Amino acid sequence: MLRAIDHVQLAAPAGSEPLLRAYYEGVLGMTEIPKPPALAARGGCWFAAGPVQLHVGVEAGFRPARKAHPGLRVSGIDAFAARVERHGGPVVWDDGLPGHRRFFSEDPVGNRLEFLEPME
Repeated sequence: MLRAIDHVQLAAPAGSEPLLRAYYEGVLGMTEIPKPPALAARGGCWFAAGPVQLHVGVEAGFRPARKAHPGLRVSGIDAFAARVERHGGPVVWDDGLPGHRRFFSEDPVGNRLEFLEPME
């Protein structure tokens, strides 16, 4: 029986790890977590914030995900959006999900990300 999502995997081009670290740690406030040695040799980075984990793996012939995306729940969405914008990230607000405020953005390699906060 399914109980939870363990992580979400995104893809990135080879050599983009410095950009990914700067974004996921510096902009989103996540912490890089070590990959097991056998997997570390493949490149990429893993990040966590509380129970949320994003794994970014190197993919030959990489093309960014334009529709597929993780939906990341945040608190203080206005301040979070301002932080993303201050660091040069796009913020596209969308009011299509009832009961939530949300925006879409992209990581530095072009992967689509959704940030949402339930309205109280």
